[in-house]
Amino acid sequence: MLRRKALDKLKYWKENLAPHYAALLEGARRVGKSTIAEEFARENYRSYIKVDFANINTDLLSAFEDIANQDFFFLKMQTVTGTTLYRRESVIIFNEIQQNPRARQAIKYLVADGRYDYIETGSLISIKKNVKDIVIPSEEHKIPVYPMDYEEFSWAIGNDAYPLLRDLYKSNAPVGNAVNRKLMRDFRLYMAVGGMPQAVQAYVDGKDFSQIDAVKRGIISLYIDDFKKIDDSGLVGRMYRAVPSQLATNKKKYVISAATQKRRIDKDDERLSDLLDSKTVIPCHNTLDPGATLSQTRDDGTYKLYLADTGLFTTMLFDASPNAGDNIYSKLLGDKLSANLGYLYENAAAQVIASTGRDLYYHTWMKEGSTHSYEVDFVLQSGAKIVVFEVKSSARKTHESMDVFFAKYSRQVSDSFIISQTDAVPQDKPKPRPLYMLPFILEEMESDTAAE
Repeated sequence: MLRRKALDKLKYWKENLAPHYAALLEGARRVGKSTIAEEFARENYRSYIKVDFANINTDLLSAFEDIANQDFFFLKMQTVTGTTLYRRESVIIFNEIQQNPRARQAIKYLVADGRYDYIETGSLISIKKNVKDIVIPSEEHKIPVYPMDYEEFSWAIGNDAYPLLRDLYKSNAPVGNAVNRKLMRDFRLYMAVGGMPQAVQAYVDGKDFSQIDAVKRGIISLYIDDFKKIDDSGLVGRMYRAVPSQLATNKKKYVISAATQKRRIDKDDERLSDLLDSKTVIPCHNTLDPGATLSQTRDDGTYKLYLADTGLFTTMLFDASPNAGDNIYSKLLGDKLSANLGYLYENAAAQVIASTGRDLYYHTWMKEGSTHSYEVDFVLQSGAKIVVFEVKSSARKTHESMDVFFAKYSRQVSDSFIISQTDAVPQDKPKPRPLYMLPFILEEMESDTAAE
């Protein structure tokens, strides 16, 4: 069993919020929601029943026909599954809850009954279409589940250096070229494998990169099939597949018509909404005025998209060479790819940020007297201030956009960073920091916000 942080969040829910709230694990397909729910149930309850609405037999499904009669409902569930439920010692898992909206609506009454706890799991790609005729229960405690972050990946592969990385960051000193190269190679391994549990498990089991790549291609294919279920035009899938190529061409925003190869229509807004609901992509909105609160100056029509998992991004990036897996991966690990892969590192940074639950913003503005523009990759809220990031794949020392941005918004900027592969340089501004230290920058921001 891969160790996941969502287990700790479920523990908090059980100790502080159950039985008055059901836990809802929500996230993209294949991020491990079902496994997390079942592992938690095994370790923390006397018994549990798992109802998988994506693969349910007719006898069990018939129990939901008269869910208002709760005594009969619980009796039939126990009879069909052969599992005894114990008052306040058992939990019922509703897996893929979006497949049965009526069961989700019944959560309100099941929670009020109070006999058992409830964990729901759901990928929300089609949930809006399934809940239009029901009342969404307010008795749900939502727990987002992301692809495995770098710390979870380190746990999985037996790399115990993560706490040392935190100490190195806090020391505010360079780690030295040799150590930095090793630590960056470790992080590039995470970028190559990614955080999808099946891919991580394949790596742990000793599979080679061709086999790991096949696992990831299977997940991508599953996503494309899911998109076709809600939009049979196939355009949502095209929008998903276009994410790496649009970042690679350094576009200032995601362009739907470039992804679909069709003139944009009103229906595309619904398709974008479905894509965002799938949690397979990370939106990053342009903020029109970083001097104000970012959420209040968000431009809903200007945004970038990143893939929620950089391992899938790596696979899609090299999709033109499906048989070159091991060679490409070895070059990535050795930092010997000839292409400018700044956008690959940018996606990795976006995934790190998104896994903390933060909203992502960027800022672009025109150069005075020019047709060109400035851009900073990420602008994050930190209390009343903002923190600014640029992400680079190489050790380039130029940061004109950051300099101009800081001059314009110096009163609002509490800190600024150049995230790349280079070692920390404490005295420089913006602060150069290697990508593997980004999680600790975000931790520090969270501490600073809490202290305000």
